[in-house]
Amino acid sequence: MGLFGKKDKLQIIAFQSYGTDSHFYARGRALEDEEIDLSQKGFFNLIWNSYKRFETDEIRNTSVKVKLSDGRTLSGKTDKRGYYVFDEYLENLGQLTNQEGWLNYEIAYDDSALRREILHQNRFPGEVLIPSKNAEFGVISDIDDTILHTGVVSSLKWRVVVNTIFKRASKRTPLKGAAEFYSLLHRGKSGEAANPIFYVSHSPWNLYRYLELFLQENDFPKGPILLRNFPRLGSGKSRAEKPQKQKEILNILTTYPNLKFILIGDSGEHDADIYKEIAELYPNQVSAIYLRSVAHKRKMERVGGLFKSYKTTPVLLVESSEQAIAHAKENGFIK
Repeated sequence: MGLFGKKDKLQIIAFQSYGTDSHFYARGRALEDEEIDLSQKGFFNLIWNSYKRFETDEIRNTSVKVKLSDGRTLSGKTDKRGYYVFDEYLENLGQLTNQEGWLNYEIAYDDSALRREILHQNRFPGEVLIPSKNAEFGVISDIDDTILHTGVVSSLKWRVVVNTIFKRASKRTPLKGAAEFYSLLHRGKSGEAANPIFYVSHSPWNLYRYLELFLQENDFPKGPILLRNFPRLGSGKSRAEKPQKQKEILNILTTYPNLKFILIGDSGEHDADIYKEIAELYPNQVSAIYLRSVAHKRKMERVGGLFKSYKTTPVLLVESSEQAIAHAKENGFIK
């Protein structure tokens, strides 16, 4: 709801997702348009835009429709938090992709009872990545303190708050050389491949456009950005339940059983434990693990001990992008 009771226009944010030649998997969220301008400068504009990113007005339980470029359509519905998921088995989706493996679709509201103004003539673009059969390997990368300085290892996480709220996406600092390293991995040993890159994070979906802009502004290869829902109040996660990031990585591996992967994360939080467990479950699919070193002695000692006698998968604790590039060349991942 806008100021003075005026109703905001409606929009749909289609999250980049991934699928196969016979599996269409797309998701996104139906929301009121809060008119967030990620390029705005100024202290109060940054605070106001940050507030609007998290104070969303979702369009619940409403019908939406997907249209593919060959005319096929799918019908679905948003849930009580405004999210939609299309998880359908269709044939010959690979024929609809471009050279990089992206399938374009349109999604629209399909509910005549809405009686609301809808942005973009009710036509919102979405993309699903369908990796080429000629892909040499895939890359699954964390975002926080792996390619983007966030400060997740700082005391009380104060740097995370400051960086997210008080810095524009275009002004956030990528780790030195990270974009070059990822571009080399994307092009692979041949220098002409379109190896898929998947970006995973523990951040909520509210930050999707913010992170998407950061990746674009800093010339990272385009890839699905996979985040998580905010937990509901009082809905505590059981100790046996896997983190959403881990579930997403496992889903990617099972979606592409014939594709090998490189896992990239940092040594600050839980990436080391998650990646080690995944590599032990899928030893034939995980070709290497790269873990960015962090400025925290105790955490680095813990990670070093974790992999001290580990032999399942090559693991490199990365001090610089140059070191990672050299290792990737030696192991035949890049040109």
